[in-house]
Amino acid sequence: MTFSIHRGTNISHWLSQSKRRGEARRAWFKEEDVRRIAEWGFDHVRIPIDEVQMWDEEGEPDGEAFVLLNSALDWCADYDLKAIVDLHILRAHYFNDRTGVPPLFTDPAVEEHFADLWRSLSDHLHDRPLDMVAYELLNEAVAEDPEDWNRVAMTAFSAVRELEPERTIVLGSNEWNHPSMFEHLTVPEDENCVLTFHFYYPMLVTHYTAPWTPAGDYDGPIDYPGTLVPPERLEDVQNEIEDQVYTVYDRDAMVEQLKEPLKTQDETGLPLYCGEFGCYHKTPQPVRVAWYRDIIDVFSEFDVAWANWDYKGGFGLVTPDGEEDGGVLEILLS
Repeated sequence: MTFSIHRGTNISHWLSQSKRRGEARRAWFKEEDVRRIAEWGFDHVRIPIDEVQMWDEEGEPDGEAFVLLNSALDWCADYDLKAIVDLHILRAHYFNDRTGVPPLFTDPAVEEHFADLWRSLSDHLHDRPLDMVAYELLNEAVAEDPEDWNRVAMTAFSAVRELEPERTIVLGSNEWNHPSMFEHLTVPEDENCVLTFHFYYPMLVTHYTAPWTPAGDYDGPIDYPGTLVPPERLEDVQNEIEDQVYTVYDRDAMVEQLKEPLKTQDETGLPLYCGEFGCYHKTPQPVRVAWYRDIIDVFSEFDVAWANWDYKGGFGLVTPDGEEDGGVLEILLS
């Protein structure tokens, strides 16, 4: 049975990147959300989960968290939505922690613990149909040496394969799933593998005024496609985001940035998946809509499956109170 997907959305800030617990956590994502996603016309969801939510410090599974995850997968089955379970943040690896080298890449015991987490997940999920549920090993690896990520990824990959020979495994590139890092990714000879990257470029557009990134420090005029900022403001942004600044950016630039994943797709025959992309809700709406229109067109041209970031959040298709972003939804579902 083939795990085949086309368009989806991320269920963020629920079992990942959230301090909600109890009723607040249960209320954030419910069956009615799955029904709405299916009725819109999406065919899958990506469900990020964090180690701190799913397991205690001794590695024991959290009963309520696994009930929630399994409930979500049950709802997805009821509404014919496929699901990717994405191990998003580990205690030993967080993609936005830049204080040092993550222990995941330096400590063999931590590497084995990572594999054990996947053994635990497999123990809970192995009965799920192969064509309905896939596993994503890790979100946005940030190894200083890409060979460290290749080694650690294959440790977890092998752990899953020993238990589930035919389960689809989603494998991403190093450095925040950057497309350019595909040239350094070791791709296993495994037909049940999907290769993933993330796409948030240019940051001046996708993270306009976002407070957690240097690109968000700029709050002046912005445009897309074409010249992103007025020439007199260029110096304001070059010092903030260094090599991530593009004075001119358009659909052709998007395609150029995807050349390494597309090359790997051609060489391996494996499907490509953009597991995250999106524009922050404070990006001016005409710019936001134009960017989404181009990236969706590129994905369509090159047969890249995708899941936008996110269903309900700072980039969301709906606000926390449930209001829909009709302009973006129309593009995603066209």
